[in-house]
Amino acid sequence: MNAVLINLLYIAASILFIFGIKMLGSADTARTGNRLSSVGMLLAVVATLLYLGLDWTMVIGGILLGGMIGAVAATRVKMTGMPELVALFNGFGGLASLLVAAAEYAKLRTSGVDHYLELLEAQSGVTVPAWFVLLAVGLTALVGGITFTGSLVAWGKLSGKLPGKPSLFPGQQFVNIALMVVAAVGVALMVAGGDSPLAFAAGLALVALSLILGVLITVPIGGGDMPVVIALLNSLSGVAAAMAGFIILNNVLVVAGCLVGASGLILTGIMCKAMNRSLGNVLFSGFGATAQAGGGVTGEMKASSVEDAYFVLEAAQSVVIIPGYGMAVAQAQHAVKELAGILEENGAEVRFAIHPVAGRMPGHMNVLLAEADVPYEQLQEMDQVNPVMPTVDVAIVIGANDVVNPAANDDPSSPIYGMPIINAHEAKTVYCLKRGKGAGFSGLENALFFGQNTRMLYGDAKATVSALVAEFGK
Repeated sequence: MNAVLINLLYIAASILFIFGIKMLGSADTARTGNRLSSVGMLLAVVATLLYLGLDWTMVIGGILLGGMIGAVAATRVKMTGMPELVALFNGFGGLASLLVAAAEYAKLRTSGVDHYLELLEAQSGVTVPAWFVLLAVGLTALVGGITFTGSLVAWGKLSGKLPGKPSLFPGQQFVNIALMVVAAVGVALMVAGGDSPLAFAAGLALVALSLILGVLITVPIGGGDMPVVIALLNSLSGVAAAMAGFIILNNVLVVAGCLVGASGLILTGIMCKAMNRSLGNVLFSGFGATAQAGGGVTGEMKASSVEDAYFVLEAAQSVVIIPGYGMAVAQAQHAVKELAGILEENGAEVRFAIHPVAGRMPGHMNVLLAEADVPYEQLQEMDQVNPVMPTVDVAIVIGANDVVNPAANDDPSSPIYGMPIINAHEAKTVYCLKRGKGAGFSGLENALFFGQNTRMLYGDAKATVSALVAEFGK
């Protein structure tokens, strides 16, 4: 295909990526933004494959095969499995970049550095020095490998196939730092060695180190910090893609990778701010490694019945619903939407209070509630809902733990002390829907459950909410 046409398609794809990501910032336009980004990726893939000499049969066949795999993954996965799916997608993005680096380095060794650079210049029209290509190969392999195995560990923790608590061992941070130094030396040897046997050996060692580092960096991170980890791994997958673009001098890959890397890093910062913690603290503190047996909590949990809860809700004039991962597990979002509608018909003002790190990935609760067609204007952040919480008649906490734990406000010994929370404990009455009496995913006991104004509704959240709906229908 004509080089001008290729670049025009790349520009069109980049524009679609930019507008698509911008539209993801609002629930009203998120679906359109997702479609625009998908069309942009289709244009980029088709243009790149044809530019590299593949015929239409192979291009269409690859798109159909990949589309079928993506369609199955998207339609069969449950909403509870969405964080794991995102983790896997991040990992495969890193793996793809690693494979690009490996393929290009193999081509470089086969043809020789000088001939490879000549081919690259003939293909792209751009002259680059050998050290630039070799540096891009080394960094892509390093970041791609870390992203791949780190995402696999995140997937294992989220799916329950690996322990959710941090896995720590003495000298762990020292080992990680030492491996990073060795990896940097490996990159330097590749840049200096070109296509020599020493550079090839350094490249193999670099790939192995990157895969090991991905595991060692992620295993110390507890389940409660998974939203931050998912955002960070997403950013790293974009960085790896951008570096791969520098290897093959592909403009749209550089643009797309930079967009993903930058937006993922911004989201990581938002998640850290929501927990009032630094990224370093998330990555290296081992939060949740030691479970709090009591955590200074006194008293006992007071169980209630659905019938008693109905009488309180029937008289309520203002209700705040605070969802957490338990709502996702129970697939209760549609029942919750129905209950909210009934409460509004009964004269109550209903709000949904959304904490940025509720669930297992950024925006998890927003996605669930959007699926149930909850009006976007009913979703409120902490800063909006906390000032009015003392006037709220009933707060309904559905499977949330750390994001409503009062210890964050008043217990300096708590690991989450200083973390901004939704002040559910300030409501006149609090109903907490929970499967049992155990601690949350992070392993911390929740003082809210022992409050004088708190009543526990034990059991499956969907069944409990449906029972409340049925009570209003009698």
